[in-house]
Amino acid sequence: MDHLPLSDAFMLASSINFLLRDHEYESLDEICNCFGVDLCEVELILSAAGMSYDKEKNTVK
Repeated sequence: MDHLPLSDAFMLASSINFLLRDHEYESLDEICNCFGVDLCEVELILSAAGMSYDKEKNTVK
C-alpha cells in the first residue's frame, strides 16, 4: 500500500485495521507517520463517518 484512502472513510478504516491486524504497524500514530498523514485529519475523517480509533483494542470501529 503506497497511500491511505483519505477520500473514503470506510476504506480508510479498513486499510488501517488491515495494517494493524497484520502487525505491520503498532499504532495509528505509526501509520500516520509512515504515510505522511496528519493524525488529526485521519481522526476527523473517521469521526465524520461515526468511527474512531480504540487505542486499547488497537482497531478502528
